[in-house]
Amino acid sequence: MKTKTLKKNKVNVVTLGCSKNLVDSEVLMTQLKANKYDVVHESEKEDSSIVIINTCGFIDNARQESIDTILKYVDDKQHGRVDKVYVTGCLSERYRPELEKEIPEVDGYFGTRDLPRLLKTLKADYKHELVGERLLTTPNHYAYLKISEGCDRKCSFCAIPLMRGNHISVPAEQLVLQAKNLVKNGVKEIMLIAQDLTFYGLDIYGKRNLSELLYKLSDVEGLEWIRLHYAFPSGFPMDAIDAIKNCSNICNYLDMPLQHASDNMLKAMRRGITKEKSTKLIETIREKVPGIAIRTTFLVGYPGETEKDFEDLMDWTSAMKFDRMGAFTYSHEENTHAYKTTDDVPEDVKKERAGKLMEVQRKISHKLNTKKVGNKLKVLIDRKEGDYFIGRTEHDSPEVDNEVLVKAEKDTYLRVGDFATIEITSGEDYDLFGKPA
Repeated sequence: MKTKTLKKNKVNVVTLGCSKNLVDSEVLMTQLKANKYDVVHESEKEDSSIVIINTCGFIDNARQESIDTILKYVDDKQHGRVDKVYVTGCLSERYRPELEKEIPEVDGYFGTRDLPRLLKTLKADYKHELVGERLLTTPNHYAYLKISEGCDRKCSFCAIPLMRGNHISVPAEQLVLQAKNLVKNGVKEIMLIAQDLTFYGLDIYGKRNLSELLYKLSDVEGLEWIRLHYAFPSGFPMDAIDAIKNCSNICNYLDMPLQHASDNMLKAMRRGITKEKSTKLIETIREKVPGIAIRTTFLVGYPGETEKDFEDLMDWTSAMKFDRMGAFTYSHEENTHAYKTTDDVPEDVKKERAGKLMEVQRKISHKLNTKKVGNKLKVLIDRKEGDYFIGRTEHDSPEVDNEVLVKAEKDTYLRVGDFATIEITSGEDYDLFGKPA
């Protein structure tokens, strides 16, 4: 029995998982809005007749969150709080037959590249003229720009190619058009995202073309910060580092997931690189761009990881002093190369190792932050929260990195979405505190 009136043409899009999924949801919402749908993102109001869940299927925790979300909205449907429930994204791409069998109440399952089919199901036309247009779910001053889809890498632990398919680059002219439209609508910072930025252009230009794309994007008037996420270390195109060095609006920031430092683990993970080569790469990047912030992620508890392998990783992390770092525990994923091996590291050991590694990083981060006391930094103000304005430097990406907190005093004139020069007065483990210079 329906408990309230649902708006017939109102769609609530729920996004789970990574920033790549978020971009997919924004494109979907833009298309629906152009077809006269009333579209909201993750609305708490129960007045939408249609719910579309954009799922994540990367690791077990993400899958469970996606399934729990699907079940929640199926329950809403059964109690009349929703008319239709559709599921799209990575989980649906990877497990559609199982999902259709186990949760048949869902009105339709769609994969990661099924946008036209999903729109057709909703009796909406795909508007080709909207290429480059985006309905943002992020704050208006920053946005993600997905430069390619899928991945051709063969990392043993990763299920992304199973869900996202092979690598497909977006033509540079389309990306420049997207960037111009984003800036026109108030965006000052874009984060370039892909499963692997360094493969950009190989499929359409016959060469790695990331550096040329960076130069073209840096010429977009009004675009103040360009940030690079998810660069694969093996065969890294060093001309991209030259672009960072040469273009003032490309942030001195690079997100490069390295995954491990033990040669045994790197070989088992099929990363195509050694600790020695990783060390040389990081040193070369730092020589070319002094002061660049390098963010990385490590995977602990991979099958066969010994105490010595882990100690190698701990020692290397201490020596390399990465500016930003995350640690994740291994998840045994079906149909990956690693699934053929035994998941022999106990879960409690995986978690303990991740905690130890993050403790090493906490100490590094604290030392780096205290060294910034007294410096005047350019900060982009993201939001006001309680008694503080909260922003980021060029060395920090939203959601995952450090923040700068500025007390909102009576004479503090800051505005969300604007840049400000902030003098750092103190530094904690992961945050800086400051005042307007």
